[in-house]
Amino acid sequence: MLSAGCAPLSPAPATQLDRARLADIDRAIGAVVATRGMPGAVFHLERNGERYQRAYGRLSYDDGAAAVAPATVFDAASLTKVLATAPSVLLLAEAGKLDLEAPLARYFPECGGNGKDGMTVRHLLTHNSGLPAGLPALPAWEGTAAAQELACARRVTDAPGAAFRYSDVNYILLGNLVQRVSGMPLDEFAQRHIFTPLRMHQTGYLPLARIDAAAIAPTQRGAAGVLQGVVHDPTARRMRGVAGSAGVFTSAGDVARFARMLLAGGELDGTRILSADSVRLMTTVQSPPGLAQLRGMGMDIDSPFARPRGELFPIGSFGHTGFTGCILWIDPRSGTFYVFLSNRVYPDDKSNILSLYGRLGTLAAQAALGVEFAALRRAAP
Repeated sequence: MLSAGCAPLSPAPATQLDRARLADIDRAIGAVVATRGMPGAVFHLERNGERYQRAYGRLSYDDGAAAVAPATVFDAASLTKVLATAPSVLLLAEAGKLDLEAPLARYFPECGGNGKDGMTVRHLLTHNSGLPAGLPALPAWEGTAAAQELACARRVTDAPGAAFRYSDVNYILLGNLVQRVSGMPLDEFAQRHIFTPLRMHQTGYLPLARIDAAAIAPTQRGAAGVLQGVVHDPTARRMRGVAGSAGVFTSAGDVARFARMLLAGGELDGTRILSADSVRLMTTVQSPPGLAQLRGMGMDIDSPFARPRGELFPIGSFGHTGFTGCILWIDPRSGTFYVFLSNRVYPDDKSNILSLYGRLGTLAAQAALGVEFAALRRAAP
């Protein structure tokens, strides 16, 4: 279902976006909502300033649950990595406070050994560290210091730079690195240097400190109650809601502002957030030569996780996903991007909507009027 009062943001007639394809997007998302693939979602598509945004479904499957609104706040899960952690690290590199090519042990001497001596900050950003995917849940632990101890104790399974493995451990370490180098917790640093200057007013960690729970989509129902404004990711939850790997909550409109900033080379509405070089590092291939999986220092470009690219956006487009059902995908050559936020994990993590991800990427590209994506794909590096 489409939520009431959610007319598209773009004026008619469309000059950049194909109305028939927008209707196809509505149907594709609506069908997943109707079959209980997710309670609700918000979709935002934008090309060269023309915007289309819709809200779908309700916050939960409960009788009387409120309709999702365009401003509904969602748990962004691993979008945290590109909204907060990677740009924070790059800002510190811009300021000369850390070296992306330096060994991790320069900043974390406690992380030396276990095959990590050759591991650099770059390796963490591009997921080429060789570290395992996550931290163990048992024996029970809690807090940032405990997470750091566990992360430093992980042994590499591949030499740093030799292979790709998507790893939350990489970004847990990076989030802790922001605090170690800046003297400021990651949530405060990102709020001060990214979210507030970008006027991403609904974005940040620990949302219940400033946003009513009723405005936030729930993610899970269990013995301890409903997670609504409390981070879904169990590791981030053990870290009291602030981790480099997860923890940010946001709205589609705020993510769109972040995307516009990247497309504009790091600046939006006269406010510079990142240097053009930091944007380049974040969004273009920085993986070691010879690897098939292509990543920037943050963004995914071509890997098993790049399903939201769909069938038409070329290599060179980039983005990221979040486990809770979230996507940001950007094609700089056509000036097109889309944002999809959902709570597909509600109530029990069992719903799988990956087929929708690819469909949305293809439809978003098809909606861009006058773009010959086949030619862009042939010209892709």
